[in-house]
Amino acid sequence: MADLFLELFSEEIPARMQAKAESDLASAIVAGLKAAGVEPEDVTARSGPRRLSVALTGLPAKSPDVSEEKKGPKVGAPDKAVEGFLRGAGLSSIDEAEVRSDPKKGDFYVALREIPGRALEDILAELVPEVVRGFHWPKSMRWGRGELRWVRPLQRIVCLFDGKVVDFEIDGLKSGNLTEGHRVHGRGPFEVTSFEEYCAVLESEGSVVLSREDRRLLIDEQTHLVCAEKGVELVEDKGLLEEVTGLAEWPVVILGDMDPDFLDLPGEVIQLSMRTHQKYFAVRDPKTGDLAPHFIVVANIEAADGGQAIAEGNSRVLSARLDDARFFWDNDRKTPLEEMATKLSSIDFKKELGTIADKVERVAALARELAPNVGADPDLAERAARLAKADLVSGMVGEFPELQGVMGGYYAREQGETEAVATAIGEHYKPVGPSDAVPSEPVAIAVALADKLDTLVGFWAIDEKPTGSKDPFALRRAALGVVRIILENEVRIGMLDGFRQQLENLLDESESGYWIWGSDHESKYTDLETGVVASPQTRVDDPSGIPSDLLAFFADRLKQYLRDAGARYDLIDAVFALEGQDDLVLIVKRVEALGAFLETEDGANLLAGYKRAANILRAEEKKEGTAFAGTPDESLFEQDEEGALYAAITESVAAADAALKAEDFEKAMGALSSLRAPVDAFFDTVTVNAESPDLRQNRLLILVSIRDALHRVADFSKVAG
Repeated sequence: MADLFLELFSEEIPARMQAKAESDLASAIVAGLKAAGVEPEDVTARSGPRRLSVALTGLPAKSPDVSEEKKGPKVGAPDKAVEGFLRGAGLSSIDEAEVRSDPKKGDFYVALREIPGRALEDILAELVPEVVRGFHWPKSMRWGRGELRWVRPLQRIVCLFDGKVVDFEIDGLKSGNLTEGHRVHGRGPFEVTSFEEYCAVLESEGSVVLSREDRRLLIDEQTHLVCAEKGVELVEDKGLLEEVTGLAEWPVVILGDMDPDFLDLPGEVIQLSMRTHQKYFAVRDPKTGDLAPHFIVVANIEAADGGQAIAEGNSRVLSARLDDARFFWDNDRKTPLEEMATKLSSIDFKKELGTIADKVERVAALARELAPNVGADPDLAERAARLAKADLVSGMVGEFPELQGVMGGYYAREQGETEAVATAIGEHYKPVGPSDAVPSEPVAIAVALADKLDTLVGFWAIDEKPTGSKDPFALRRAALGVVRIILENEVRIGMLDGFRQQLENLLDESESGYWIWGSDHESKYTDLETGVVASPQTRVDDPSGIPSDLLAFFADRLKQYLRDAGARYDLIDAVFALEGQDDLVLIVKRVEALGAFLETEDGANLLAGYKRAANILRAEEKKEGTAFAGTPDESLFEQDEEGALYAAITESVAAADAALKAEDFEKAMGALSSLRAPVDAFFDTVTVNAESPDLRQNRLLILVSIRDALHRVADFSKVAG
């Protein structure tokens, strides 16, 4: 068995593209070999700032021989058909073909071919150029006069099979066995004969840490070490760690000093200036939790002075960046948020949904309506909503869009707004990701919910919903944010009523239908000839189905949230199937209670009894062509088990209804669990399909009673098992 090693060496590959390219290259080579009938024992891939490499072990010297059968025409077919078959099969005479028989189609010819395997070196000489030319990069370029597109100019190709160079050429660049190391510490070039030798020479003489994971761990260890030595604490940033892992081949962590005068800027501004422009890590004082006047930079070189000059140079660059930030900070604070908000009417939110100012009006109205449900002051909720988007026109948010909302919160505090309003402004976009905290203050909850619900209802109204994997307006994230805010704060609202209310805020009804109006309400007019209302905005044909459709969308997001928490999807379906279930907090409580109930012996057996009853009813209703409904006639009970079961149903339903009214779902489940024994006894002793039509009908109505009783807490037909 032999090994393959391939390295594609280029100019700097953007950090964000490296990990996927590493995986894609390995997958493409493996797929090409599998198509040739060859499968490696092991695959190792590497990526870095200037190189992608893949090593495969356990490869044969040649691909396996293949036996191929080609079916031909019937015996006695026209000569031209036979001649075409011979040409396609590579046969010189029909005598070389085999005759087979088919009971239905008769005798026909079959050509048998033995295709010998090919030398793997020859296969690779064709496969690698094909993979390189067809490789997909998010962005690629051409250089010189060549036709090859690659992320950056490709400089070297190392391709070795069994220690020997696989000869090929791509756009004038020939394969070889020479690679390069670090530009400063060990450029080389180095001649290699295997992946093992490649790793050994580059990680010693070449000063290159080849593995992404090794570089990541090295950076993480060094950052924590220098922080400990300085007595500060690293501000963890996994995204930045991943990025700098792709920027340095030989990472060296350096602690630098920043001008402490800049610490009066908002911490988020300092961190974002460091992260976005300079790729620095921030550090904090562990005693106070505030940012410390230092930063961490990951260099790609070991400096003779221990990195002092690098730290000083980076400090000067950071000061220049923070000077710009200070200018925006000082300048923005001169303009009241209310004045900033007046400029929002010039910014489109979405053409069909009007401007940001239009959205603010709708959000303010909904925030006021939601406020009592979350324990917030309606006036403060409306005030916060009216100012929440104002910072979009600020200089700081123009420079750092990631700080939208956050800066508004700071400006609100500077301008004397209450802490509740400032917090709501700062947090109304939250949560922006699965690990992001949700707003927890009442006013902030009201504004955050109103903002997201307005977005969702608006996009549903103009029929721009997520499709497949496409979600350009992050509507799934917005819905999941609503789910998290509601559940983590136990907010009690009816989703359907909320959707309907926001549709009223969004739409204007006229004789010609429903319309979404913008700020310029004076532009409404009616064409005197046609009677059609014209508008610069959008017509919505039939909004009546939007609330239920949007609720189904939320059901999917809730399933995702609960699945991540370990809940069963079928239990969520069982609860959502109940009519009028749109209180997410109660739905989750029902799901939790149902899950706990079904884990008990009584619950599992009662589910089995329900399934048996439902199956009988389904079969009989299909025969009759109608659903059974009504209550059984107790005078027709012939066996004690019939009366005992019906009495138990009546008693348990009354207890379950009382528990459901009190929102005590565990107690409701407990009440239904008392049905287990009488249901079992009924099926053990009673024949449902009795000869007497009246008796049979009556016993089927007992089964209907079982089904209806259990459907009070969930649709058990949706439960698996």
